[in-house]
Amino acid sequence: MGHLRVYVIDQVLMRTMLPRRIRSLVNLHDLIMQNSNANIVGVNKLKHPCGMYSTGSIRPEFPRKLKKNERKPLVTSINELKRLARREKKQRQMVKEKILRPPENGLLVKELIPIAHEVYAARTELFASVSKIVESISIYTCSLCGEVHVGHPPHKIRTCNVAGSPANKEHTWSIGDMKHVLPPVESCHLYDRVGRAVSHNERLEVDRIPAVVELCIQAGIDIPEYPTRRRIFPAYNIAGKVIDFEKRFPKEVATGKGIDTCGFWGKGKKSSEENKLMDMLSDDTQDVAVRGMEAWERMRSGASKLMQKYAVQTCGYCSEVQVGPKGHRVRNCQAYKHQMRDGQHAWQEATVDDLVPPVYVWHVQDLTSGKQLVNDLKRYYGMLPAVVELFAQAGAKVTDDYAGIMREDVAVPELDEEKWVV
Repeated sequence: MGHLRVYVIDQVLMRTMLPRRIRSLVNLHDLIMQNSNANIVGVNKLKHPCGMYSTGSIRPEFPRKLKKNERKPLVTSINELKRLARREKKQRQMVKEKILRPPENGLLVKELIPIAHEVYAARTELFASVSKIVESISIYTCSLCGEVHVGHPPHKIRTCNVAGSPANKEHTWSIGDMKHVLPPVESCHLYDRVGRAVSHNERLEVDRIPAVVELCIQAGIDIPEYPTRRRIFPAYNIAGKVIDFEKRFPKEVATGKGIDTCGFWGKGKKSSEENKLMDMLSDDTQDVAVRGMEAWERMRSGASKLMQKYAVQTCGYCSEVQVGPKGHRVRNCQAYKHQMRDGQHAWQEATVDDLVPPVYVWHVQDLTSGKQLVNDLKRYYGMLPAVVELFAQAGAKVTDDYAGIMREDVAVPELDEEKWVV
């Protein structure tokens, strides 16, 4: 007991000799260790228990717009891409056959054909639903920076920071339409996805269709306006070259029956399926919004599944997308340092956001008050994709996937109450 008493006295004297800041850290360490031991034995009698919690915020950050000189994040790391390139180079030097799996050998993945039909049907239903709802809910777009706002009146948040914008950074609003909510993303239609890429001289000879439709066509959907080659026998890869033993134009494919040659010029018109679906939709706006929200989720989830097998390329600096194993060679890129690439695109692996871009807008929590979103309270507002915000204002329920950026759990104070917020 005497030795223990002397040890305790020495510990107390040593702590009194330490600086105040060091003593506080030592006391905090003892408190944490005491609380941890108490939790282990099940006897936690502390008044203010202290656990091992992270001080960082768990709220996800809002999507950030990339600068003009920034490249899109790579899906696969640069080191992994270099490793794959070195391995392919070694395989090309060894003259032997490389086994290709569908769809790399030109054949379809049979398990994904129903998903392709589901994505195509969901896209048709989504466009029909949006066309129906935009008749009752206003859409605004800034004529200077292109920002979008859903609902009336448009917000007063000063985020217009482009050349020619006013000094107070307020937006110059004008009436928008459906293309501002669902921006069109087009891709060159490929007759043979395993063949060579589209050259610059062929840019006017190839149809440009919506990228989601092109993805569905390559995954197994047959559209008469856009014929595509369906192989019976697989292609082979020998020493880095694709060898096809089939005839280039089989007789059963080259008949030309049922092909509409005006697919490129008629792409601006609504399809007959979309017109029929619009007639079938009910006059209840909430019912149309619920169906549209479900179609939006089905289309994005289905496109993600298709992109796991069917490659999609995007430019790292602009919004160009090409569905296929490699990008086209059309020199029409006008983004950052395009002069150094001779106008060619900096192709990289695409994500579902490149194929179906979500245009993020400020979320309006209180629709009944009719108040504008002001700049002084913007840190309390949430954001949503424009399509989701459109359906939410029409009465559809937002899924939990957007709960983080939607910020429905944050109470928006009044302007005179904001100074009291801690």
